[in-house]
Amino acid sequence: MVKEKLMVMAILAFMGVASYALAHCGSCGVGDNNTHAHEGDNNMQATQTNFTFNTITGEQTDLESYHGKIVLIVNTASKCGYTKQYAGLEELYDKYKDKGLVVIGFPANNFGNQEPGSNEEILQFCTTNFDVSFPMMEKISVKGDDISPLYEYLTTESGFEGDIKWNFTKFLLDRDGKPVARFETKVAPMSDEITSKIEELL
Repeated sequence: MVKEKLMVMAILAFMGVASYALAHCGSCGVGDNNTHAHEGDNNMQATQTNFTFNTITGEQTDLESYHGKIVLIVNTASKCGYTKQYAGLEELYDKYKDKGLVVIGFPANNFGNQEPGSNEEILQFCTTNFDVSFPMMEKISVKGDDISPLYEYLTTESGFEGDIKWNFTKFLLDRDGKPVARFETKVAPMSDEITSKIEELL
Protein backbone atom coordinates (compact mmCIF):
# COMPACT_ATOMS: atom_id res chain seq x y z
CA MET A 1 0.00 0.00 0.00
CA VAL A 2 2.79 2.38 0.95
CA LYS A 3 4.61 1.48 -2.24
CA GLU A 4 1.50 2.29 -4.32
CA LYS A 5 1.12 5.68 -2.59
CA LEU A 6 4.74 6.48 -3.30
CA MET A 7 4.26 5.64 -6.97
CA VAL A 8 1.16 7.88 -7.19
CA MET A 9 3.05 10.74 -5.53
CA ALA A 10 5.93 10.31 -7.93
CA ILE A 11 3.60 10.36 -10.96
CA LEU A 12 1.83 13.51 -9.69
CA ALA A 13 5.15 15.20 -9.06
CA PHE A 14 6.33 14.35 -12.58
CA MET A 15 3.09 15.67 -14.07
CA GLY A 16 3.54 18.94 -12.21
CA VAL A 17 7.07 19.37 -13.53
CA ALA A 18 5.95 18.53 -17.05
CA SER A 19 3.09 21.03 -16.89
CA TYR A 20 5.47 23.74 -15.72
CA ALA A 21 7.91 22.87 -18.48
CA LEU A 22 5.21 23.02 -21.13
CA ALA A 23 4.08 26.40 -19.90
CA HIS A 24 7.53 27.95 -19.63
CA CYS A 25 9.86 26.16 -22.01
CA GLY A 26 11.43 28.75 -24.32
CA SER A 27 13.28 26.31 -26.52
CA CYS A 28 10.60 23.88 -27.57
CA GLY A 29 7.89 26.51 -27.99
CA VAL A 30 5.09 24.11 -26.96
CA GLY A 31 2.49 25.96 -24.94
CA ASP A 32 4.70 29.06 -24.94
CA ASN A 33 2.78 32.17 -25.88
CA ASN A 34 5.95 34.25 -25.84
CA THR A 35 7.55 31.99 -28.41
CA HIS A 36 4.60 32.32 -30.73
CA ALA A 37 4.61 36.07 -30.22
CA HIS A 38 8.24 36.15 -31.31
CA GLU A 39 7.40 34.03 -34.31
CA GLY A 40 4.68 36.51 -35.14
CA ASP A 41 7.17 39.35 -34.81
CA ASN A 42 9.51 37.61 -37.21
CA ASN A 43 6.69 37.17 -39.69
CA MET A 44 5.85 40.84 -39.35
CA GLN A 45 9.45 41.78 -39.99
CA ALA A 46 9.53 39.50 -43.02
CA THR A 47 6.41 41.10 -44.50
CA GLN A 48 6.91 44.72 -43.49
CA THR A 49 8.55 45.37 -46.85
CA ASN A 50 5.49 44.10 -48.72
CA PHE A 51 4.03 47.39 -49.91
CA THR A 52 0.68 47.75 -51.64
CA PHE A 53 0.18 50.15 -54.52
CA ASN A 54 -1.95 50.59 -57.63
CA THR A 55 -0.97 50.02 -61.22
CA ILE A 56 -1.22 52.96 -63.60
CA THR A 57 -4.57 51.57 -64.78
CA GLY A 58 -5.95 51.32 -61.24
CA GLU A 59 -5.56 47.67 -60.24
CA GLN A 60 -4.20 47.01 -56.77
CA THR A 61 -0.96 45.06 -56.54
CA ASP A 62 1.92 44.70 -54.11
CA LEU A 63 5.64 44.10 -53.94
CA GLU A 64 5.15 40.54 -52.75
CA SER A 65 3.61 39.62 -56.10
CA TYR A 66 7.10 40.09 -57.59
CA HIS A 67 8.74 37.72 -55.13
CA GLY A 68 11.21 35.50 -56.97
CA LYS A 69 11.96 38.25 -59.48
CA ILE A 70 14.88 40.64 -59.61
CA VAL A 71 13.22 44.04 -59.37
CA LEU A 72 14.45 47.42 -60.56
CA ILE A 73 12.35 50.24 -59.08
CA VAL A 74 12.56 53.62 -60.83
CA ASN A 75 10.87 56.96 -60.22
CA THR A 76 10.04 58.29 -63.66
CA ALA A 77 8.98 61.57 -65.30
CA SER A 78 7.80 62.50 -68.79
CA LYS A 79 9.28 65.99 -69.14
CA CYS A 80 12.76 65.47 -67.72
CA GLY A 81 16.13 65.68 -69.41
CA TYR A 82 16.52 62.02 -68.47
CA THR A 83 13.13 60.93 -69.85
CA LYS A 84 14.98 59.19 -72.68
CA GLN A 85 16.03 56.62 -70.06
CA TYR A 86 12.62 55.06 -70.66
CA ALA A 87 14.16 53.59 -73.81
CA GLY A 88 17.06 52.13 -71.85
CA LEU A 89 14.75 50.74 -69.18
CA GLU A 90 12.65 49.03 -71.84
CA GLU A 91 15.80 47.63 -73.47
CA LEU A 92 17.01 46.37 -70.10
CA TYR A 93 13.66 44.78 -69.35
CA ASP A 94 13.48 43.14 -72.76
CA LYS A 95 16.98 41.72 -72.39
CA TYR A 96 16.55 40.18 -68.95
CA LYS A 97 12.82 39.65 -68.40
CA ASP A 98 12.95 36.00 -69.47
CA LYS A 99 15.69 35.44 -66.89
CA GLY A 100 13.66 36.94 -64.07
CA LEU A 101 14.06 40.73 -64.17
CA VAL A 102 11.13 43.10 -63.84
CA VAL A 103 11.38 46.87 -64.10
CA ILE A 104 8.72 48.85 -62.23
CA GLY A 105 8.17 52.51 -63.04
CA PHE A 106 6.72 54.88 -60.45
CA PRO A 107 5.85 58.25 -62.03
CA ALA A 108 6.42 61.14 -59.63
CA ASN A 109 6.00 64.90 -59.91
CA ASN A 110 8.43 65.85 -57.15
CA PHE A 111 11.04 67.58 -59.29
CA GLY A 112 10.41 70.68 -61.37
CA ASN A 113 6.80 69.75 -62.18
CA GLN A 114 8.21 67.30 -64.74
CA GLU A 115 5.41 64.75 -64.38
CA PRO A 116 2.25 66.92 -64.38
CA GLY A 117 -0.04 64.59 -66.32
CA SER A 118 -2.71 62.17 -65.21
CA ASN A 119 -2.05 58.44 -65.03
CA GLU A 120 -3.82 58.02 -68.36
CA GLU A 121 -1.67 60.69 -70.00
CA ILE A 122 1.52 59.22 -68.55
CA LEU A 123 0.65 55.74 -69.82
CA GLN A 124 -0.13 57.05 -73.29
CA PHE A 125 3.13 59.01 -73.37
CA CYS A 126 5.22 55.99 -72.32
CA THR A 127 3.67 53.55 -74.72
CA THR A 128 3.51 55.95 -77.68
CA ASN A 129 7.02 57.35 -77.39
CA PHE A 130 9.02 54.48 -75.89
CA ASP A 131 6.91 51.32 -76.36
CA VAL A 132 7.10 50.74 -72.62
CA SER A 133 5.91 47.25 -71.74
CA PHE A 134 7.29 46.91 -68.21
CA PRO A 135 4.86 47.50 -65.31
CA MET A 136 3.99 51.11 -64.59
CA MET A 137 2.34 52.17 -61.36
CA GLU A 138 0.12 55.13 -60.62
CA LYS A 139 1.72 58.48 -59.89
CA ILE A 140 3.06 58.78 -56.36
CA SER A 141 5.28 61.04 -54.28
CA VAL A 142 8.86 59.93 -53.61
CA LYS A 143 9.79 62.59 -51.04
CA GLY A 144 8.24 65.05 -48.61
CA ASP A 145 5.29 64.78 -46.26
CA ASP A 146 3.24 62.74 -48.72
CA ILE A 147 5.99 60.27 -49.58
CA SER A 148 4.69 56.81 -50.42
CA PRO A 149 5.38 54.06 -47.83
CA LEU A 150 7.54 52.19 -50.36
CA TYR A 151 9.81 55.16 -50.93
CA GLU A 152 9.88 56.03 -47.26
CA TYR A 153 11.28 52.54 -46.69
CA LEU A 154 13.71 52.72 -49.61
CA THR A 155 15.12 56.08 -48.49
CA THR A 156 15.27 55.43 -44.74
CA GLU A 157 15.53 51.69 -44.01
CA SER A 158 16.73 49.86 -47.11
CA GLY A 159 20.45 50.13 -46.46
CA PHE A 160 20.67 52.68 -49.28
CA GLU A 161 19.28 55.65 -47.40
CA GLY A 162 19.03 59.24 -48.55
CA ASP A 163 16.36 61.41 -50.14
CA ILE A 164 15.62 60.92 -53.80
CA LYS A 165 17.55 63.71 -55.51
CA TRP A 166 15.99 63.58 -58.98
CA ASN A 167 13.96 61.56 -61.46
CA PHE A 168 15.14 58.13 -62.59
CA THR A 169 16.82 57.08 -59.35
CA LYS A 170 16.99 53.29 -59.36
CA PHE A 171 16.80 50.65 -56.61
CA LEU A 172 17.67 47.02 -57.34
CA LEU A 173 16.04 44.28 -55.25
CA ASP A 174 17.07 40.63 -55.22
CA ARG A 175 14.67 37.70 -55.65
CA ASP A 176 13.72 37.87 -51.95
CA GLY A 177 12.82 41.54 -52.18
CA LYS A 178 15.95 42.74 -50.41
CA PRO A 179 17.48 45.99 -51.72
CA VAL A 180 21.00 45.29 -52.95
CA ALA A 181 21.95 48.43 -54.88
CA ARG A 182 20.99 52.02 -55.57
CA PHE A 183 21.87 53.89 -58.75
CA GLU A 184 21.51 57.65 -59.06
CA THR A 185 19.90 59.43 -61.99
CA LYS A 186 22.93 59.69 -64.27
CA VAL A 187 23.57 55.93 -64.25
CA ALA A 188 22.04 54.74 -67.52
CA PRO A 189 19.85 51.62 -67.43
CA MET A 190 22.08 49.71 -69.86
CA SER A 191 25.33 50.75 -68.18
CA ASP A 192 27.81 48.11 -67.11
CA GLU A 193 27.25 49.24 -63.53
CA ILE A 194 23.63 48.12 -63.62
CA THR A 195 23.81 45.16 -66.00
CA SER A 196 26.73 43.58 -64.16
CA LYS A 197 24.85 43.78 -60.87
CA ILE A 198 21.77 42.24 -62.44
CA GLU A 199 23.81 39.42 -63.94
CA GLU A 200 25.27 38.69 -60.51
CA LEU A 201 21.71 38.06 -59.30
CA LEU A 202 20.47 35.98 -62.22
